[in-house]
Amino acid sequence: MLTLPPLSLYIHFPWCMRKCPYCDFNSHTLITGLPEINYVNMLLLDLEQDLNNLYDRPITSIFMGGGTPSLFSPATLKYLLVELAHRLEFSDSIEITLEANPGTVEYQRFYGYREAGINRLSLGIQSFSTEKLKILGRIHDGNEAIKAVLAAKTAGFTNINLDLMHGLPNQTVIEGLEDLQIAFSLEPTHISWYQLTIEPNTRFYQRPPQLPLEETMGELQDRGEEIFKQKAYKHYEISAFSKERYNCLHNLNYWQFGDYIGIGAGAHSKITDNKKRTIRRVWKQKNPKAYLAQKNHFLAEEKFILAEELPFEFMINALRLYQKIPTELFQQRTGLSLSTIQPILHKAQQQGLLTCDGFAMETTEFGKRFYNDLLAMFMND
Repeated sequence: MLTLPPLSLYIHFPWCMRKCPYCDFNSHTLITGLPEINYVNMLLLDLEQDLNNLYDRPITSIFMGGGTPSLFSPATLKYLLVELAHRLEFSDSIEITLEANPGTVEYQRFYGYREAGINRLSLGIQSFSTEKLKILGRIHDGNEAIKAVLAAKTAGFTNINLDLMHGLPNQTVIEGLEDLQIAFSLEPTHISWYQLTIEPNTRFYQRPPQLPLEETMGELQDRGEEIFKQKAYKHYEISAFSKERYNCLHNLNYWQFGDYIGIGAGAHSKITDNKKRTIRRVWKQKNPKAYLAQKNHFLAEEKFILAEELPFEFMINALRLYQKIPTELFQQRTGLSLSTIQPILHKAQQQGLLTCDGFAMETTEFGKRFYNDLLAMFMND
């Protein structure tokens, strides 16, 4: 039976000081002044058109992503959060995350963000090597990265994620492990450690840099994961590691096929209607200028997920998790019987890609290495 899942809110801020050569997100170099209040007022109008999709559910998490949300002042973000609270019910334990880049934050701003109600910071470090940061097109250096983490702690943030990349151009195993050791010395509660990939529509795609050999990246991955264990960080998702009790609630809702409202230029939503037995995806106007000009029409596209697409849609999220996934969750979030995917589960078990006892499924170590192959089994041909 299809049931209403938890509901999160994602807010997209599309501007950056500079577009990084590896970035394929909806981000745009800031050329003129930042339209802070105008954009926030549009976000509120955008949300008001989505209010009928809440179905009396509280918001369990808010994630401000980009782009570079930390270009916006603490006063503006406080105004936004106050206005959101007038329109939405916040859960008692709501997680409110702000993405911030060391090169765009005056460190005294951290106090303002904390006072505004933000209780989790995600810092886009990427590397502590100034040389590697230049190659990645970042506007901060290694020292600024360290100072940003320390300043966030001084401001009172106790839940801090560091975004770190590995497999950087010409990176050695030793260099990659040095980045991790510096990160561990700063004692963040969460680290997102992911491999650089070259995506279409990026400058790196047009002019590919020299990436490490697969053997080098494989060794770095294995040795890095071992150090995470030694440092007592739980590897709970493909690229997510956390101290006890500090899993990212917002991302967990994505991975467990929860619902989310997306507001802002290029934001998208996933919305369940259990009365109509439908799940749909919604995309907002992508270009910031077009978004700001809409006022009453932010919707760019919407699509209902077909029943035959649901197993893949569920699994592309759930199989990223390094934990048991209750089979009941599949039935609740998709409205499908487990028998719909039983032959695929049986085949995947035979190939050693996952285990399933009827109550829960879990990706094996072998399946983690061949995630894409496992996922492809659930695709609707």
